[in-house]
Amino acid sequence: MARKQIRWLVPALLVLVWLAVGGGLGPFAGKLTEVSTNDQAAFLPQSAESTRVLEVQERFREGETQPLIVVWTADGKAVTSEQSAEATRKLAALRGTEGVAGTPSPAIGSEDGQALQGVVQLSPAVEDSLGEALDRIGSAVAVDGLQARLAGPAATRADLSDAFAGIDGLLLGVALVTVLVILLAVYRSVLLPFVIIIGAVFALGLACAVVYFLADRDIVRVDGQVQGILFILVIGAATDYALLLTARFREELAATGDRFAAGRVALRRSFEPIVASAATVALGLLALLLSSLTNNRALGPVGAIGIACAALSALTFLPAVLVLLGRAALWPAKPRPADAGNRGIWGRVAALVGRHPRRLWIATLLPLVVLALFSPRFNARGVPLDETFVNDAPSVAAQATLSEHFPGGSGQPAVIVAPAGRAAAVAEKARGVEGVSGAEPVSRSGRPGGDPKVVDGRVLVEATLRDAPDGDAAQGTVKRLRAALDAEDGVMVGGYSAQRYDTTETARSDTLLIVPVVLAIILLILVFLLRSLVTPVLLVVTVALNFLATLGVSTLVFTHILGFTGSDASVPLYGFVFLVALGVDYNIFLMSRVREETARHGAREGVLRGLVTTGGVITSAGVVLAATFAALVVIPLAFLAQLAFIVAFGVLLDTLVVRSLLVPALVRDLGPRAWWPGRLSRAEVRPASPEPARA
Repeated sequence: MARKQIRWLVPALLVLVWLAVGGGLGPFAGKLTEVSTNDQAAFLPQSAESTRVLEVQERFREGETQPLIVVWTADGKAVTSEQSAEATRKLAALRGTEGVAGTPSPAIGSEDGQALQGVVQLSPAVEDSLGEALDRIGSAVAVDGLQARLAGPAATRADLSDAFAGIDGLLLGVALVTVLVILLAVYRSVLLPFVIIIGAVFALGLACAVVYFLADRDIVRVDGQVQGILFILVIGAATDYALLLTARFREELAATGDRFAAGRVALRRSFEPIVASAATVALGLLALLLSSLTNNRALGPVGAIGIACAALSALTFLPAVLVLLGRAALWPAKPRPADAGNRGIWGRVAALVGRHPRRLWIATLLPLVVLALFSPRFNARGVPLDETFVNDAPSVAAQATLSEHFPGGSGQPAVIVAPAGRAAAVAEKARGVEGVSGAEPVSRSGRPGGDPKVVDGRVLVEATLRDAPDGDAAQGTVKRLRAALDAEDGVMVGGYSAQRYDTTETARSDTLLIVPVVLAIILLILVFLLRSLVTPVLLVVTVALNFLATLGVSTLVFTHILGFTGSDASVPLYGFVFLVALGVDYNIFLMSRVREETARHGAREGVLRGLVTTGGVITSAGVVLAATFAALVVIPLAFLAQLAFIVAFGVLLDTLVVRSLLVPALVRDLGPRAWWPGRLSRAEVRPASPEPARA
């Protein structure tokens, strides 16, 4: 009697613990924005020249400020002298008002006489109410007959804050509803989809609480992008792990009819692949700590924490609930035996693999190679400002207006740090560089012209570029400036264009370092899990090919369908880490079952049985993960929209083609050699059982 009570007591206690976790820590998913920052300057490469310039600039300011550029236009007409004087008066009147630091610049006219611009420095006091501060300033600088727009870093940052507003509500809601609809369609069960969703929400609450605790103590950094990816990762991973364990529970329940025995076997058989899968993704994410970009390093530990919480929920909360509910968890559907797939689509797929494995893997491999050939054309040199937001952002329209009437780099000059005694010589040399329209030392008033302001024996020279600051041409000018001033001792070139250039170059070197590290981590985990060398190498090569093919497709889609002229420098690295790590996930689920079946039925028959028994659940998991990542498009940023496409398309390609056709066909063709030098490659196996029946 006591033993029976204990059998019920353990799962009941686990459920109660998770209910307490969900109730107590769930609100942290909404509180994570309190410790998030969207300050893009905080995510620059630490050792880059532009970052060092930014540190010097802080010493020239009376506290940290953000520049806001006001641009007035007269709708194709000339700006009158009265309007120019009024604009200057409106700017001067802002001094001393809430959120404004120092004295705003006067209104400066454009060469075509159709626009004015002025610069207002904003203090950190408006950080939490930046949008309201911009609204006040926009109203205060209104001039009759002119249209005022707000551009510059402060305006861009306000639009970024708007883009991430409600991320903890909208993104999470869309992701959960999407997953719920798919689960209801796949399982045709009333309770099970809700059980899986609840487990994922509990995992997210725990992950957000841990991340909040660490971010509040400055141990990890969180921004809107990292927060959004954390939500998607936890929901997607927790659902995938839950699908694997639930499928095994359903098989065992059909075979034994005993909920406790089914729960034990399902947990025992699923534990190793789930842990290996979670370790693959978590360690792949932690490899981002090798990056020189702070936002890449931020995602590493935050994502790894999320994956660990997802695996913990799937291995404790879910089996406990399944044991307590028994058959009721699947109602009105019935438990399905392991060979149920023989009569469906996966039986037909397995029969195709069994008949023509070599012909099938060649026919599958060639299109992937062709698509991969387009991957070197993927442009990851940054997204222009007018493509940063996928909707119409006010700061983008204002910057376009500014560039129309003033030199392309107006409002975002290159900033040159020079020794005080060489300010004039450095400015003169900068003016002679191709792509520079003008260069002047910054005066004591904080603006170009007048006596230079000297701090610690150095001065700042602002060089206005002819081209838009977010384009390749401006980055080329930065390279020429650095080359021309390289002989000047103590001279550094920074500013917005230099930051973009340094970020792109750093991201490229990060990719060259992190990609082989991630592949090595995955290979070691697969060798340990599968006890062989051939199959792990095969899996790593196929998932890497899947990534290159996805990048090739993305190149065509982004350029010719979506109209993007470039991608953020970190998009390929993020896409690689997610696709390769998550792609190996599904191969782990497949090949761990194939290994189990191979020990019983032989190498060639084992792969067919493994494909039949896991085909449905892995495909469902892939569809869920792809749909979950696709939910990132609700955040109107090109970076997340592009990442959503790459991961969603890549996961579907991996699930439906690589894992379903290419890998099984290769393993079937290799036979026992696929498990060399492990025991399965040498053991004498039983005669192969008949192949799965064709439908």
